[in-house]
Amino acid sequence: MNENQIITWLLKGDIALQYQVHRDLLGDDRKDLQQCIALTGWAKQFLSKRKPNGHWGDRFYQPKWISTHYTLLDLRNLNPDPDNETIKETIELVLDMGKAEDGGIPLGPSTVKHSDVCVNGMFLNYASYFNTAEKRLCSIVDSILNERMPDGGFNCRTTRSGAKHSSLHSTISVLEGLYEFRKSGYSYRLDDILNAKGSAEEFILLHRLFLSDRTGEIINKDFLKLSYPSRWRYDILRTLDYFQYAGKKWDDRMKEAFDVIQKKRNKNGTWNMQASHPGQVHFIMEKAGKPSRWSTLRAMRAIKHFETEKQP
Repeated sequence: MNENQIITWLLKGDIALQYQVHRDLLGDDRKDLQQCIALTGWAKQFLSKRKPNGHWGDRFYQPKWISTHYTLLDLRNLNPDPDNETIKETIELVLDMGKAEDGGIPLGPSTVKHSDVCVNGMFLNYASYFNTAEKRLCSIVDSILNERMPDGGFNCRTTRSGAKHSSLHSTISVLEGLYEFRKSGYSYRLDDILNAKGSAEEFILLHRLFLSDRTGEIINKDFLKLSYPSRWRYDILRTLDYFQYAGKKWDDRMKEAFDVIQKKRNKNGTWNMQASHPGQVHFIMEKAGKPSRWSTLRAMRAIKHFETEKQP
């Protein structure tokens, strides 16, 4: 397929995909489509699973992946109207449940002292996207910034097993949250956020997105598999997609990951969804091993951004 045919194929997908294709590949921010995302397709299916108490699953974080937390993250990534009242109501319900002692979101009764920096990053991402009041998010920002490690990144295991080295999994989740907080126009601790964002991005670039900074070997082969939804897990397409979303300029340390993505392209111009993460789901958006509109859209918008960045 040529590019126009690929675009046509993408536009046959869910309305959330249609909106992002128009916005990111065609340069046409179709607000009329965005207004309909929560009324049909995948977003409507997620919202239909919401319980009378305003939550999904059993609790905020249980069970994966049908809990309130991961459902809100899935909804955020569909890009519905940020002022959706149903979603905003659930976010408020979570905040009303109280914070952990460190100011973050507790995963359950056993985590009232230390929250999880990965979850805090993801929560900050969707809470910021859905225009939660800034004052309700300040302690979460504090909690995240207090977890910044000497190497510039983040690791949720610091409060559980005393990890001394940052995790790519944790770092990408935090970056997405910090960027969305800033993008939403909030001003709380903005200089600290920018510094943390810069050091976390540098941590990822130091590893050329998937390689050991000491040996040059692949850290984890799963980092090269294209999956969606990503959940809390790191992979190179998720990271390149973050970099393009954040408007990051080309850095030569992205080249190896960029080349891997290019080589994964099918002969017909699409990309497959290569892996799914085990766990209970509300429904399956796409099947692993098949051409994926999510993988194709995200790869194409990353390529579009960075090919433009690399031009003299």
